[in-house]
Amino acid sequence: MKAIWNGKVIAESDQTINIEGNQYFPFETVNKEFLIESNTHSVCHWKGEASYYNIGVNGAINRDAAWYYPDPSSLADKIKGYVAFWKGVQVTQ
Repeated sequence: MKAIWNGKVIAESDQTINIEGNQYFPFETVNKEFLIESNTHSVCHWKGEASYYNIGVNGAINRDAAWYYPDPSSLADKIKGYVAFWKGVQVTQ
């Protein structure tokens, strides 16, 4: 699987986890040069509190386009250390 935005591969892995239609990429497969910390957080009733990254490519910023669960609930423990994408980030095989 690949996550692509603004012509750049943000993440690539054959070890993604699909939850609720979202592909979660192992953090070590993400090109961290494109990630910018965000102060945004949200809560999922079964996964816990999510934190976000903005994605920056060639001067363009896609705000809160990546999310992860730094301390997921026990029900979602398998996605600890994984990152998912949305907001126009194309995820393909």
